[in-house]
Amino acid sequence: MAMTQTEVVLMRKRRELDHALLALIAALAAAGFVMMGSASMDYAGEQYGNPFYHIIRHGIYLLLGAATMYLTLQIPVKLWQDAGPALLVSGMAILALLLVPGIGREVNGATRWIGFGPVNLQPSEAMKLFFVVYLAGYMTRRQRELQNSWSGMLKPLGLLGAVVLLLLLEPDFGAAVVIAGAAMAMLFLGGARLLPFIVLMALALIGAGVMAVWSPYRLQRLITFLDPWSDQFASGYQLTQALIAFGRGEVLGVGLGNSVQKLFYLPEAHTDFVFAIIAEELGLLGCVAFIALFAALIARILWVGRTAARKQQLFSAHVCFGVALLLAAQVFINIGVNAGLLPTKGLTLPFLSYGGSSLLILFAMMGLILRIEVELRGAPVAATAPWRLRHA
Repeated sequence: MAMTQTEVVLMRKRRELDHALLALIAALAAAGFVMMGSASMDYAGEQYGNPFYHIIRHGIYLLLGAATMYLTLQIPVKLWQDAGPALLVSGMAILALLLVPGIGREVNGATRWIGFGPVNLQPSEAMKLFFVVYLAGYMTRRQRELQNSWSGMLKPLGLLGAVVLLLLLEPDFGAAVVIAGAAMAMLFLGGARLLPFIVLMALALIGAGVMAVWSPYRLQRLITFLDPWSDQFASGYQLTQALIAFGRGEVLGVGLGNSVQKLFYLPEAHTDFVFAIIAEELGLLGCVAFIALFAALIARILWVGRTAARKQQLFSAHVCFGVALLLAAQVFINIGVNAGLLPTKGLTLPFLSYGGSSLLILFAMMGLILRIEVELRGAPVAATAPWRLRHA
């Protein structure tokens, strides 16, 4: 039986991807390629004898990321939901492997990477996605328990505690904060009881404060953060150089490629502190433009999540909100550190910082969001949804 013209149009629409989301991903990836290249050329020329060393590798990672996004787009959302527990267990097992002597690769005093020849993979990046997928599935299966009892929150938080402990043993305090913050926000949006949420949130904040003060180098970072100029050639060096970059950029910047701070003054200029180079070369207007792109991307993901909640696709809604929260937390922390608003912490800026593992997982997340949006087009709008998701 031949399809009508209306049915053909509907079929085509269901095969199309979210053009707005794709455009934002492409814009950030392209702009990140340019800015990372600008920040890395002098450093790469000095360290590797090839100014295009990081540019070539970043370009390869972008191509691999695009392929990862395409492959992720082919996986049905239901398969992700079913695989959530297995993904979490495998992610925790890989994190544990980092602690085995001879397997984890140490860089700058932290064992966060597993080496495969010239390539280093960072399992904590994959754990961000794995934990969001697992928690979204748990919240969908145990919705009533989550909303009506303490045990509904304590079960996933026990697993979260185990993940955070593994991350702190590397140590990777930044990834632990991002995953824990996103998980707590997801539980709140999913309708967790307010009193248990407040109590557990307070305990988590106290624990984070104790860990920060207990570790001498973290305590020194907190002290330096309050007045970096008091020790600008030692513990405050990185932050003061970043602040100098912001000051030199003013409103319009010194021009693309004309940064002085990237000339061996600002460490990690192409990774954790690429936003300081953006501020110097493109000025306040460039910073605002990048922040607007991030805000638009996060807002679009939240819109997909809200649509999923209205259509009673709770797993999809939780995943969208979790990914949006991960991105928002990472962008906020990275820019806050670069601008001196937060203590110095090694955390990449999504799509802009150099780093293969980060890019691959980011593109996998975007592929999952695109798949969710495609599947939502054929789903009917439901009458009810969990109250916090309904009002999100």
